[in-house]
Amino acid sequence: MGSPLGTTNIDPEMHNLRTNLFKSAMRGEWNKVVASYRVNPKSYSAQITRSGDTSLHLAVRDGQEDIVEELVKLMSSHPDEAKVALEIANEQKNTALHLAAAVGTARMCSSIANLEPSLIGQRNEEGETPLFWAALHGKKETFFCLHSICGLDQGRSYYRRTCDGDTILHVAIAGEFFDLAFQIIHLCEELANAHNEEGITPLHLLASNPNAFRSGTHLGAYQKMINHCIFVEELKAEEISNQSFSVTASNNNSKPTYPENYETCMDIFLLIKKGFEFGKKLFSKTKKSPTESPGGDAENQQATRSRSHELVPSNYDTCFDILKFVSKAMLVVLGLGSSDIRKLEDKKKKHIWSVQIMEKLLQRAKMYEYTFSGESPHSGNSTDDKNPDQISPTKNYPQEDEVNTKQKDLTGKKETPILFPVKEGVDKLLCKLVEYFPVGDKNLDMKNVILMAAEKKETSEVAVKETAILIAAKNGIEEMVDKILEKFPVAIHDVNSENKNVVLLAVENRQPHVYKLLLKRKVMRDSIFRKLDYKGNSALHLAAMLGDSPPWRIPGAALQMQWEVKWYEFVKQSMPPHFFTRHNKDNKTAKAIFSETHKDLVKSGGEWLINTSQSCSVVAALIATVAFATAATVPGGVDEKKGTPTLERHPAFNAFAISSVVALSFSVTSVVMFLAILTSRYKEKDFGRSLPKKLLLGLTSLFVSIAALLVSFCAGHFFVLRDELKYAAFPIYAVTCLPVTLFAIAQFPLYVDLMWASFKKVPQRSYSVVR
Repeated sequence: MGSPLGTTNIDPEMHNLRTNLFKSAMRGEWNKVVASYRVNPKSYSAQITRSGDTSLHLAVRDGQEDIVEELVKLMSSHPDEAKVALEIANEQKNTALHLAAAVGTARMCSSIANLEPSLIGQRNEEGETPLFWAALHGKKETFFCLHSICGLDQGRSYYRRTCDGDTILHVAIAGEFFDLAFQIIHLCEELANAHNEEGITPLHLLASNPNAFRSGTHLGAYQKMINHCIFVEELKAEEISNQSFSVTASNNNSKPTYPENYETCMDIFLLIKKGFEFGKKLFSKTKKSPTESPGGDAENQQATRSRSHELVPSNYDTCFDILKFVSKAMLVVLGLGSSDIRKLEDKKKKHIWSVQIMEKLLQRAKMYEYTFSGESPHSGNSTDDKNPDQISPTKNYPQEDEVNTKQKDLTGKKETPILFPVKEGVDKLLCKLVEYFPVGDKNLDMKNVILMAAEKKETSEVAVKETAILIAAKNGIEEMVDKILEKFPVAIHDVNSENKNVVLLAVENRQPHVYKLLLKRKVMRDSIFRKLDYKGNSALHLAAMLGDSPPWRIPGAALQMQWEVKWYEFVKQSMPPHFFTRHNKDNKTAKAIFSETHKDLVKSGGEWLINTSQSCSVVAALIATVAFATAATVPGGVDEKKGTPTLERHPAFNAFAISSVVALSFSVTSVVMFLAILTSRYKEKDFGRSLPKKLLLGLTSLFVSIAALLVSFCAGHFFVLRDELKYAAFPIYAVTCLPVTLFAIAQFPLYVDLMWASFKKVPQRSYSVVR
């Protein structure tokens, strides 16, 4: 693409102006740019970079709020030139207001948009407005600023982009800007059921992000402890005010300006600040009347009642607030209040806020509702009357007469006349765009929309979209599956294009928590658990199948195989009688599929066990040899007259005698267990109980024998140093035992995993994201 500056006849004056403006902007000499704007109105429209940016574009990119405000103020003295200059877009069709919305500075957005409000609806090459860009980049304050200028009615026409039909709610949820998404739902409730060109709703996007929920995030024991001490306030609806944003505009995503080595001091300062706020809050609570309503409307009252500490009665709120403050203070004082807590706090915010978004979306969901329109419930053409969660392959698009007569906006109420005919043979995508975008949007170039729609190729049959509950079951989002079934019990019968319901998807994707949740539902249990997919596979067949990637969050092929066996047995026990003998359409039983698909895993698991047993048995045999020699040795010799050890009454001697016998017996036990593993048959069922128990017993015996050998060595050697070097003995023994201890520490994680897998009845869920 050629430069926007390239012209046939170059104006020397304009060329010099562009050159000077470019050099001043690159050097950061913005006072010279302001001076040029003051004396020469041609500077407004001068595109000074290869990508077509003006000086205003660069000032916005650089975050020069004062300069941008000054430049816009100078441009306002020449309205005609200012309108042309502000509408200038760069190579990506982005205006200066697009960039200001992305930067997230409400002050700059207010300056530009108040001078030319129509810029809020100007679209770039992706069909995105500055209002859309604010939501796309998660800039809540900027979004509120622009929305307060354009108004709710006009803003509705800026909510979608033309390239894929995503709304501001789609991109806010996809970017995990849940605080902004919550406000968008409160602002425009109809967006909760809006779908893009692919039939994806905001609930679909939320269900596709398991990391946004607590059930989809793995936390270690230390992180769980801190997570319980962190308290997050729930989101509350905010009203967009018409106040000016030009005075102050804070960036919520700005980085702290203090040095990193002052982070702990700032944490303590913020803690003290929160303490004063907390005291003020308590004082205001005591003055409030018990009968006073905390919220204006019913929804806010319900949000007030839905507290994060639901197990605590409402009259104990003050005590709970004190507990929150004390726990936070302890974490900061103990030195845990910097980066780790901040990361965990961000995670917990995401987990709590995602549930709030989910509940908001489900409150407004119409996915299972029958809307009477005088015709079949499956043939309605209205976007809002359709089931947004299920897009049929034979979707009925608006007929030609209907499209030429009227068009519905996002609310489904307002009708505007169509300005162009839809002739036979035009791509169906055009009809979808007609549904999405009101023609009253003067900033939407319908000619370009028609050309774009004609260039896009759409297959005759659109794949059936999975409903939100199916996606949530696949990704293991227990909260969403439970909430959808609670609100819409009929969702239990949803199936995807492969005729798989929630049970089959939970089993196939190894999601034990979701599967156990479904087991608790007694209603329609037999019917949904007897469901077969399009290949005739039952849940047991899918439990027997092994995918390409490791399904469980546990290391080692042998442990993977152990959990596969346990998962298969757990599903088998929960299935209706005689299901384990069923054949699918390929005439295969679940047992046959299990043996076939796990052949490679059995082989790699056997090799892993052999290598582990060989290395551990060498160490165990070495310990047994040393322990045998030690057990036959008596420190200090034997009394010739009595035939008893001379040091038998010394405590160290008793410790030496007991530990040497323990080391010998346990080392021999360890050798026997590892030899039993080496001579095993390595069948599928052996990986379920036999082999893991032998390995666990072998490792346990090995660790005990190592510890006993160290005690035996230290106790026997203590007699040599007990007189002159008595106090130096212990550090010497610690250094001597270090190499052997490191070996035990290196094997300890494997030991913990074995313990976890052996005593866990149902495997731990998989935290891998399903794409």
